[in-house]
Amino acid sequence: MARLAQTAGLTDIQQEILSTVRDFVDKEIIPVATELEHRDEYPQQIVDGLKELGLFGLMIPEEYGGLGESLLTYALCVEEIARGWMSVSGIINTHFIVAYMLKQHGTQEQKDYFLPKMALGEIRGAFSMSEPALGSDVSAITSKAVKDGDEYVLNGQKMWLTNGGTSTLVAVLVRSDEGHPEGTAPHKSMTTFLIEKESGFGEVRPGLTIPGKIDKMGYKGVDTTELIMDGLRIPANRVLGGTTGRGFYQMMDGVEVGRVNVAARGCGVAQRAFELGVRYAQQRHTFGKQIAQHQAIQFKLAEMATKVEAAHAMMVNAARKKDSGERNDLEAGMAKYLASEYCKEVVEDAFRIHGGYGFSKEYEIERLYREAPMLLIGEGTAEIQKMIIGRRLLEEYRFQG
Repeated sequence: MARLAQTAGLTDIQQEILSTVRDFVDKEIIPVATELEHRDEYPQQIVDGLKELGLFGLMIPEEYGGLGESLLTYALCVEEIARGWMSVSGIINTHFIVAYMLKQHGTQEQKDYFLPKMALGEIRGAFSMSEPALGSDVSAITSKAVKDGDEYVLNGQKMWLTNGGTSTLVAVLVRSDEGHPEGTAPHKSMTTFLIEKESGFGEVRPGLTIPGKIDKMGYKGVDTTELIMDGLRIPANRVLGGTTGRGFYQMMDGVEVGRVNVAARGCGVAQRAFELGVRYAQQRHTFGKQIAQHQAIQFKLAEMATKVEAAHAMMVNAARKKDSGERNDLEAGMAKYLASEYCKEVVEDAFRIHGGYGFSKEYEIERLYREAPMLLIGEGTAEIQKMIIGRRLLEEYRFQG
């Protein structure tokens, strides 16, 4: 059967990387994903395999020991991995956002120190903006950094930190009023700090606590945590880029990469849901024939496949726009919005095709049904994406009257 969501114009190297990742997903992830997910078990063996493949250094420049590949290559790899188990794609996503932010905004010392170790997977990245009370309103961040000699003292609580326990480097966005007088716009008084820590839970360095895993409906296996800073001391050379007040812009640049990632995850999960649905439709018989021969099921399959193709095309376009060096917040917002919404719809249609069996934990579609909702929220809700899209459209189509 011809696969959906093929990508034109790939180089031989890109095709070879994707073929390797696809084989790894089919052999090492899909056979164990549902069992590990039901146990909420961290997939250490899978992560070790990703390290051996060099995927933790996929977008890190060759001069720092990485593969120096494009965002498009990364997004297509994420699509394949999410097709196997979305949680695994989450493990590498936050790592890549931090590596990307370091590559784009870090000082030379920060790049030289962190990127080679990140390329090998020896340092694992996570990033943190959200807090318990702010949701999508990043300007309402209350966590704060205060200058004290050659250090900053950080206090506050962060929320929804993917890889919070397993990571050893966290990029954290906090308010820093130093050099920014009262009345300064909130986004101009924020700074990103690079916080090194031990992996695990509890007090992972003096003044920094990772309380434990948050129990979730889906997206299991990967650890999602809080992060509590209480008198956490960070040297000034761990301000990303070396200058305070630039954190909001640095994080938004990273989030654009993250939105392409979430779009790719949506494409991968939808692809797998279609595969499960079309296979089951040819195995299940009613009224003397395969249910795939019923027109109602064929209509569903046609709609599902069309949505998979459309989401994939928008995701690829957003990744290529970012790779070109152009602004891509419009394309990334559209891709994230469409892919996450279509993923939810394709998964639900596959669930309906399975009938009562879709409600059983013995069938893979049950896991996908619980995973898809996270994509509606991660890296900005649908409502946030529509705000971004609407504002950018008004910029592009400004009426000169």
